[in-house]
Amino acid sequence: MPSPARRLLLQPYVARLLVGTLVGRLPTGMAPVAILLLATGQGSTLAQGGLLCALYGLAAALGQPLLGRIIDRRGQSLVTVLAVLVTTAGLLVLPLTDATAQPAYAVTAVLLAGASTPPLEAGLRALWPVVLPDPVQRRAALALDTGSQGLVFIAGPPLVAVLSATTGPAVALAATAGLGLLGALLVVTSAPSRRWKPAAAPATTGLLGPLRDPGLRWLLVALTGTGAALGALTVWAVTQADRTGIALLSGAIPAALSVGSLLGGLLYGRRTWPGSLRAQLTVSAASFAMAWLPLTFAAGPWAAGAAPVLPGLFLTVTITTAFLAVETLAPAGTLTEAYAWLIAAVGVGQAAGTALAGNLSGDHALGAALPAAAAATTPLVLLAGRRALAPTGSVPRGRHRRTAHTRPAIPA
Repeated sequence: MPSPARRLLLQPYVARLLVGTLVGRLPTGMAPVAILLLATGQGSTLAQGGLLCALYGLAAALGQPLLGRIIDRRGQSLVTVLAVLVTTAGLLVLPLTDATAQPAYAVTAVLLAGASTPPLEAGLRALWPVVLPDPVQRRAALALDTGSQGLVFIAGPPLVAVLSATTGPAVALAATAGLGLLGALLVVTSAPSRRWKPAAAPATTGLLGPLRDPGLRWLLVALTGTGAALGALTVWAVTQADRTGIALLSGAIPAALSVGSLLGGLLYGRRTWPGSLRAQLTVSAASFAMAWLPLTFAAGPWAAGAAPVLPGLFLTVTITTAFLAVETLAPAGTLTEAYAWLIAAVGVGQAAGTALAGNLSGDHALGAALPAAAAATTPLVLLAGRRALAPTGSVPRGRHRRTAHTRPAIPA
């Protein structure tokens, strides 16, 4: 480990907060696969299982901004503890229901588990200024935090696949719930989280908060296409596992995407990129869409397992550039909620992609082409909304220059 990273991790609470947030967010990568495998194992079709998985993703996406707004007003500890207890109960109850014979109970458990998913990522970003007053160390922590997020999707899906293959989907879902609870408790029982006090809410944010900015609305709609590609891949991976009889593919294929994402993030952060932020976002989104094309023609399990690495190279670039764009678009006093809405937009897209891919699961060719088609909507929407997005300026060097307290000026 490089000495700067080692010194950073030796700072009080840094390692605990990073590990706790990472473990607490593992259900983000594990729960969709576990729910899908549980439902199909109970006799549901892939379409039915995909719909159940989509409802979980949709509820989780929509719950993040609401919980984030409550935390901004009430503090982290109590809200996070109540949220994680509800989501844990929902995930533990789900295996006790039969998704085929008791769909209403299964849907209720999934919605509760998803909607109450604690916003640990947004909470961690709110804690960094308290834990690390030095701006240089804070930027380093943000870099380490961002770089580690891919582990959620590298470790999560394969872990679910292994647990499901060896002990059954119910145990995999219980493990998912336990890891989420453990991670959240590691964070909220730390002194920085317990002592964190929300700032006074600006009186001018209004009911819509950051959503009143038209450029941000265009950006959110665009990123749903990126999320839809990710959701479609989850179902396609399960379909491939069923077709080939190789159960581990259900986790290995999404993990390949995350490996590419980590590599892409490292390459992106090594240099300064020319052009406006809007142009960079559009180019990266178009590259992400085109990189899915080899998956359409992938033949055999090994090719299918390797193909997602290519779009993964552009995934982190697209998402990171979108977060930088949020900084230039979000009205004053709404940045944390705006981040949550961006995460929600990707989550809504994942839910939609999962549901659509489940309905198309019987057609292998369409299922393989769906991620590319979904991803292509992102650059198209960005081009359609280019005037509203025009205020975004040039991107800072690399992908880790963003901080929670600096926003580029927006020209009139």
